[in-house]
Amino acid sequence: MLHLFLDALFPKKSLSAGEGEWVTSSERSLLRSFLVVESNPQLRAQGIHHLDRLVSGSNYRECPLLKNAIWTFKFRRIPALGTELAALLISSSSLISAHSVLVPVPLHWTRRFWRGFNQSDILARIVSEQCHIPVASILRRIRPTGFQSHRPRKQRLTALEGAFRAVDPVPERVILIDDIATTGATLDACAKTLKDAGAQWVEGWVVARG
Repeated sequence: MLHLFLDALFPKKSLSAGEGEWVTSSERSLLRSFLVVESNPQLRAQGIHHLDRLVSGSNYRECPLLKNAIWTFKFRRIPALGTELAALLISSSSLISAHSVLVPVPLHWTRRFWRGFNQSDILARIVSEQCHIPVASILRRIRPTGFQSHRPRKQRLTALEGAFRAVDPVPERVILIDDIATTGATLDACAKTLKDAGAQWVEGWVVARG
């Protein structure tokens, strides 16, 4: 009965503002994978120094509903949307290297408390269940870094310096999981921390390349 009351008080609105469900069947058909794979030389040319590869399930240009879906997932706090978004990663799972371990990009505890969940952890666990790849929460964000989305690259790098710590043991091959990569600064900071702790290969997997 409680969920009926809440639905009446706060009706579900889809990505196109229709009521009744978070994602309609027509919207789901538009959340399609447009795979983007960036190799080591491409990343180095962008100033991303520690990440070995970046795989993006899609991008905003080719999948216009995706930005709204990610925003709703995180800021309207709708963890159920994780299944829809993780599907974009799972569709590219043939590229996952053998003996890899999924590592969600961590939130600081204050941000996690405010949001109620870590979106990267939800995505990683769905991918793990569907693709039979282990998850290891071996990264900690040891201080808050603020909202990165509207900062220029230089400010992002300054905010992220020394923000992460690895917890042993660190596997040799790591796949970082996050919802979006814009400049790649967060993923690169995580990769540096993991490599300093013994990882030999670190790649990033994100739902969208923003």
